[in-house]
Amino acid sequence: MPDIIQLLPDNLANQIAAGEVIQRPASAVKELLENAIDAGATEIKLIVTDAGKALVQVIDNGKGMSMTDARMAFERHATSKIRAIEDLFHIRTMGFRGEALASIAAIAHVEMKTKQDQEELGTHIVIEGGKFMSQEPAVLPKGTSFAVKNLFFNIPARRNFLKSETVEQRHIVDEFQRVAMAHPNIHFTMYHNGSEMFNLPISNFRQRIVNIFSGKTNEKLVPVKEETDILSLQGFVGKPEFAKKNRGEQFFFVNDRFIKSGYLHHAVMAAYEGLLKDGSQPSYFLYLTVPPHTIDINIHPTKTEIKFDDEHALYAILRSAIKHSLGQFNVAPVLDFDRDPNLDTPYQYQNKEAEYPTIQVDRSYNPFAEDKPSKSFSTPSYKKPEAQPSWESLYVGLKQAGQELAEMTFENDAVTSSLFEENEVEQEVKRTYQIHKKYIVSPIKSGMVIINQNRAHERVLYEAFLTSMTVHQASSQQLLFPLQLYFTAPEMELLAELKSALENTGFVFDAMAADHVLISGLPVNVTESEISIVLEELLRDLQDGIPGSSFSQNDTIAKSMARSLAIRTGTYLTEKEQENLVHNLFACKEPDVSPFQKPTFITMSVEDLDKKFSV
Repeated sequence: MPDIIQLLPDNLANQIAAGEVIQRPASAVKELLENAIDAGATEIKLIVTDAGKALVQVIDNGKGMSMTDARMAFERHATSKIRAIEDLFHIRTMGFRGEALASIAAIAHVEMKTKQDQEELGTHIVIEGGKFMSQEPAVLPKGTSFAVKNLFFNIPARRNFLKSETVEQRHIVDEFQRVAMAHPNIHFTMYHNGSEMFNLPISNFRQRIVNIFSGKTNEKLVPVKEETDILSLQGFVGKPEFAKKNRGEQFFFVNDRFIKSGYLHHAVMAAYEGLLKDGSQPSYFLYLTVPPHTIDINIHPTKTEIKFDDEHALYAILRSAIKHSLGQFNVAPVLDFDRDPNLDTPYQYQNKEAEYPTIQVDRSYNPFAEDKPSKSFSTPSYKKPEAQPSWESLYVGLKQAGQELAEMTFENDAVTSSLFEENEVEQEVKRTYQIHKKYIVSPIKSGMVIINQNRAHERVLYEAFLTSMTVHQASSQQLLFPLQLYFTAPEMELLAELKSALENTGFVFDAMAADHVLISGLPVNVTESEISIVLEELLRDLQDGIPGSSFSQNDTIAKSMARSLAIRTGTYLTEKEQENLVHNLFACKEPDVSPFQKPTFITMSVEDLDKKFSV
């Protein structure tokens, strides 16, 4: 029998490996940015076209590569970051696997230009689908430029797997923000389709965060700092009153590397115990520095998961440090009923000057003077006060008044009979019942209908929003004071696209700036307290491409707003509210299913009930 096991060709092996390393355009952005940082760049420029599907270009002013290194960089497992296995336990660079450039070159058209500072000429390399097309010297500036074009051009199935441009662009922005926040000592610039999205100059941690997430972020931040032998912690946490429903602005950085850790997130949430509303998520930007030999980065190809040697100690330090910061800046209320205010430090006396005591002398005092006779005081004659009327006087004439009252007579007795005959009055029949604050039961001729109140309300709101957006005649309620909401630059860009559709639902926008929006009118069924939640969830759904079954942008907006404003499970409804919901549901065009294609009600006939009892 002939041998059937053989080595895969290099280009095929690279294509298979690319699925692990490069999952979407954002993965290529991350790898190229990290390579630029390892090259010692102080200025990094990211250029993206069509959400990375057409072009991802990273330009840096780092140390560059020689002609030989430029060619070797695209080989599998070729890296300058490590030499021996011991280096894996002392990793300080961003990349070390040596898989990124080989994987990118296998699934895209790559053009690389690089030059070292001491060299006169640089190297220009063109690779298409893992095949070297050309390599020639060229006149170039110092640094390296990677241009990745037509990503997944030779893997159509993978290219079709990509989400919409909005979703992929959001992933790219997320990766860019993570890298930029971890390295505030580098000047980052990002362009998308020719327009500048971010321009982040060299700054400190706080300024970098504010530059990324708009100016309103500055007043939300509470500094956190702690120095121990096993951990150096610095960064910022958000005030509880600015907590959001989604987990957007939550970042952990370990040794200047973004990571995800549910365990450390639980420590942060434990520090906020008793300060947050149900379902709210605080913002945090925490930078942890630990010895490199105490962590293991080589767990996942994305390098966003880290294994710590002593997680329990990190948990305790992180929790106590955040709790201390919240209390130190009077964010967390302190109630101490045993506190003695007399023991408080009198800080008000620190600026007061000492006063010299004065001496007072009674110059009329003569110790040798004779004692004067004391004046005699005449005792005034005591006059007996007049007798006050006794308590019996309160009841004088009461008996007489009672006799007069008894003599009074009424012409007619009170009429107690009903205006209508009792048999003519119909007793009001209760038509709906609420069960477990989740279902509404309504009797019908054949049995009963059991309605899911959350899904039913979603259907009602969904069709109402679609109708108002189609007819362009939505009613709006004006606010006495305009509401000012702050968003990030990508969110404001998305809001500008949705402005006309939101106005058709009942929103009234007074002004839209670079980082905030002014709202003076709301839809009738939206309260002022719900508006921030509605817009945040709407932006999140559109950025994440949820729901995927939407037919248009208006459909997505209607679904998202209906889901945000629908009656939640556990909400008590009065009889009128129950009946109104039932009537509105069956007045819809498709009352059977919710906007997300889930059943809104079920029917149970009398025959079904009889079968239950026949056992």
